[in-house]
Amino acid sequence: MTDHPHRARRLLARGTLSVALVLALSGALFAANAKFARASGERHPQDLRELAQVETARVARLSTEVDSLRAEVDALTAQENSAAGTEVGTPGPGYQVAGGLVPVTGPGLTVRLEDAPQDSPRREDVSPDVLVVHQQDLQAVMNALWAGGAEAMALMDQRVISTSAFRCVGNVLRLHGRIYSPPYEVRAIGDPRQLRAALNASAAVRDYLRDAADVGLGWSVTDADEPMELPAYSGATELGSASVPDGVEVLPGLEAAEEKQRLSPSPTTQPGRP
Repeated sequence: MTDHPHRARRLLARGTLSVALVLALSGALFAANAKFARASGERHPQDLRELAQVETARVARLSTEVDSLRAEVDALTAQENSAAGTEVGTPGPGYQVAGGLVPVTGPGLTVRLEDAPQDSPRREDVSPDVLVVHQQDLQAVMNALWAGGAEAMALMDQRVISTSAFRCVGNVLRLHGRIYSPPYEVRAIGDPRQLRAALNASAAVRDYLRDAADVGLGWSVTDADEPMELPAYSGATELGSASVPDGVEVLPGLEAAEEKQRLSPSPTTQPGRP
């Protein structure tokens, strides 16, 4: 059996525990959906595939409702600030694009990754992990595109930003509550030549390409014929935690301001006041 150390170190084994977890979650979803279907009079899904389709459609509908409610909250907040005479600055275009607050249009390219075909000539000679697209492979592509100057990016049909998180479970992708199957598409807006150069310069992408040539993993990079359109970000905006890279000052000038305040003479205390 041929070994592939360059990717094998980064792959997560899919053992019995993972299968049991997926089956348990599927059973729970079936039970919950059956109760929901009885209450609403809808047809009960007959298998896991139909259940996934129903839940995906429900998540998409709820995401649209969240977007509408968020826009309503923003409008009401603006009205309250205006009535109170509070001046709130408008974020610049760069902030709006980076935060995914607005849809964007521009030149770019699409990267497509896909599992090896069923008739791959090496299927019997290699580990099954080598035959599928993994979370690490998608991360390698997206990181390379960001490094290449991508101004905005989408994974499948959803906009991704700095706080986006996706996971691969088996051979499906979970992103913002939705489930996708391969082939996977990453679309990026930016200079196509710089984006291609960044992909070629990525060691992790080259690892994937070696396996693609060996076992038939899908790979294609296509420049957009027309200006590419990416939607605004529609996922959750709450940030649970964050870390700052070493050497980056969190609040520039804070220490100098605190030192200045420490050295400044204290105001004279007036009698009768604390």
